[in-house]
Amino acid sequence: MVAIVVTLAATISTFALGYADELRSPAPVVGESSGELVPQEGDSGGVVRITHLGGDTLQASNLEIVVDARGACGKTGRLVNLPASGGDPRPEDEYVSGDDVFDNSYNSVGGPIGEAGGRWEAGETSSFRIAKSECELDQGEAITVRVVHTPTNSVVIEETLTAG
Repeated sequence: MVAIVVTLAATISTFALGYADELRSPAPVVGESSGELVPQEGDSGGVVRITHLGGDTLQASNLEIVVDARGACGKTGRLVNLPASGGDPRPEDEYVSGDDVFDNSYNSVGGPIGEAGGRWEAGETSSFRIAKSECELDQGEAITVRVVHTPTNSVVIEETLTAG
């Protein structure tokens, strides 16, 4: 009788553990973040800086950056396939999805989302530029930036930033 119970328990636990392995892992947790939008002046500026202040380390290859600028210029764009090689988010290199609101010049993406192997740890800042020619941001206009963890489709950072 004991042998039957042990065998049944082992069989049931094997199935239960097998199913548990197939469950999706939870999204990383970012306990705190901050952001800044440097105003555009001439052809410069439009710099977005997002700082990961506390929580789990984020792997750039598992992230997409969504910029919702519909209130400012009617556009929504997404940085995909991160980290951006050489910090250059050119649409032809498949780094941009949706509207291309991004400055596509060399080194316009910085920090862990623009570096090979990009691990975005607490205390680090990632940055990118919004192109004035594609999305002019006047003083007081706001954009929303979301950092999406693609394996779980979860928003791990969300910041609404106002052009100063």
